[in-house]
Amino acid sequence: MSKGSNQKLKMLYLLKILSEKTDESHCLSAQELIGELQKYEVSAERKSIYNDIECLTDFGYDIVNKKAKTGGGYYLASREFELPELKLLVDAVQSSRFITQKKSRELIHKIETLAGPYEAKKLQRQVFVASRIKTENESIYYNVDHIHNAIQDNVPISFIYMEWNAKKEFVPRHNGKEYRVSPWALTWKEENYYLIAFDDEEEKIKHFRVDKMNRILELEGQVRKGSEEFRKFDIAEYTNQSFGMFGGETQRVTLQLSDTLSGVLFDRFGKEIDVRKISEDEISARISVCVSPQFFGWLTGLGSRIKITAPADVTRQYQEFLHEILERYDCCSESDKN
Repeated sequence: MSKGSNQKLKMLYLLKILSEKTDESHCLSAQELIGELQKYEVSAERKSIYNDIECLTDFGYDIVNKKAKTGGGYYLASREFELPELKLLVDAVQSSRFITQKKSRELIHKIETLAGPYEAKKLQRQVFVASRIKTENESIYYNVDHIHNAIQDNVPISFIYMEWNAKKEFVPRHNGKEYRVSPWALTWKEENYYLIAFDDEEEKIKHFRVDKMNRILELEGQVRKGSEEFRKFDIAEYTNQSFGMFGGETQRVTLQLSDTLSGVLFDRFGKEIDVRKISEDEISARISVCVSPQFFGWLTGLGSRIKITAPADVTRQYQEFLHEILERYDCCSESDKN
């Protein structure tokens, strides 16, 4: 670009300099702004700097002239995002398990550009999270895009579902079986993205980990199924009932537990559940939940402060679950004696 062309862009370069090099603690005088513009082969005089800043201010940019004997000058006072907001975005990216380390670094670098140069350094000190487990599947971003497009276009998709084996290899499940489903929603649960879809073959609603989906194809010319099922489907209720998003038969279960676990209960099932006081230090709660080993594992983690009181068949299943665990340890004890 010729020097003359740069001159036409003087006001844009001035805005770029103010955005990238100033904040409340770091101002640039008119003479310093002239020097910065010269780096872009743009000439300016003090009067033209004053006029350009006035134009930018009239357009809506919050440019302040800080009066001081030393360190005074112009700075860009307001930005699209405040520093605390950017810190929240950085923390969200860094703590998101489904975002790879590589993509996290790229996104955080882009977030840093929304701050001033000196505030960006403060953000950099926020991004180190020790030993954070992150997905290694870079294709998840394209998976999400494919799924959104299929939902928007009202078409089903096909994909290969993957899993990790003992050799730490990411391999297809069921010998590379091709899954065909009708996608209806994406949901975030326990640090993972899930597709909520209607399984055309089994004619029921199922969910799939997005980072385990491979070779997603939109089946153009076909129409999604499951519209009737999803018309009355509550995604929030579905995800709250599913522990670790593992399936199971949904049942109404009554729990008796210490009132000190009230917060744990509400965090898990929400405050809309039916709860009543049954003694000085115990409560009873009725919940809808997918009865599964994951649900029983959650109960076990809370120890003797909680128990299932109804229905009887779920109580029996939980007893069998605990008995099988104890039997495994009994076998180990016998082996140790021998």
